[in-house]
Amino acid sequence: MKTALIHYWLVNMRGGEKVLEALLELFPDADIYTHVYDPSSVSDTINAHHVYTSFINKLPFAKKLYQKYMPLMPRALNGLNLDSYDLIISSEAGPVKGIVPNPDAYHICYCHSPMRYLWDMYHQYASEASVPVRFFMRLLLPSLRLWDISSANLVDRFITNSHYSAKRIARYYNREAEVVFPPVDIESYLDTVRRPEDFYLFFGQAVGYKRADIALEACIQSGRKLVVAGAGFRAKDQKKYSASGLVHFTGRVSNDALKSLYSRAKALLFPGIEDFGIVPVEANAAGCPVIAYRKGGVLDTLRDGETGLFFDEQSPAALIVALDHFEAIEERFTLREPFIRQVQQFSKAAFLSQIEGIIAVRRRL
Repeated sequence: MKTALIHYWLVNMRGGEKVLEALLELFPDADIYTHVYDPSSVSDTINAHHVYTSFINKLPFAKKLYQKYMPLMPRALNGLNLDSYDLIISSEAGPVKGIVPNPDAYHICYCHSPMRYLWDMYHQYASEASVPVRFFMRLLLPSLRLWDISSANLVDRFITNSHYSAKRIARYYNREAEVVFPPVDIESYLDTVRRPEDFYLFFGQAVGYKRADIALEACIQSGRKLVVAGAGFRAKDQKKYSASGLVHFTGRVSNDALKSLYSRAKALLFPGIEDFGIVPVEANAAGCPVIAYRKGGVLDTLRDGETGLFFDEQSPAALIVALDHFEAIEERFTLREPFIRQVQQFSKAAFLSQIEGIIAVRRRL
């Protein structure tokens, strides 16, 4: 089958791009289509393929302001001609599943997430946006939601990364989605030697839904040390929290530095809600327990009492109770076998095997 892989934009290497890389192993001759493409920001694996872009790629500062052009992306898809392809796999977290296939083509959508800023997290994104952006969000929201719903009809089969995402797809698109966990590079962390020190870890970008504020406030209020790794934290916030003497901001960290943090942290704190959440899986692969808010993809990735603990309210007080409980039973998390056993289902090999099975069924039809 002649295959096209459609990805929302190629401007960095995060979880969605790792899924695309894995799919390219199954389909080495596939062509790639996307809205915006920055060859310097993606892997050699992706760059080795033919990459075709929509007209969004030619707009001013598209490689930095691509999300600002989102209202134009449904229209931009009309300019991509996929008539010659038998199999189309769209990698969806932005407007790409609305590609129009030929009548005989089979369209699989691996939906990382229905667009949060259109649906359940609209109010949070709007509250953090500037006044002009908020105005246009409100103006364009109804038409974009209608397009997002109608474009789901162009998909033959939905696949997604967690049962949490599957529920959101059912809610917004009224479609059933099969859960195939995304590939995580667990092998890079399985050989980590754990030597826990007296600090907790928060790792992630400074975006609102990750709720770094809960981890920061909980540790400061309870007198616990916290290392915050990741980019985007404002200088004034770093100054405010560092004044406690309990919080250390590292900024962006290398893979080796992150592995060291996983090996030394008492536990990773994960107070946000994510559709899947690669970070908790990486931490568990390194043998690091995770203390997480009980919602989202972590319900698939963590085993309560074996590889981590849950808390039931997004508040510093609830996290403090969980930290107290964790420290009372900390010895329970020193066994490495439960961590290794749990993360095997998130390996690239497991992902490829499941996708191969899905494609094999299609080929037999």
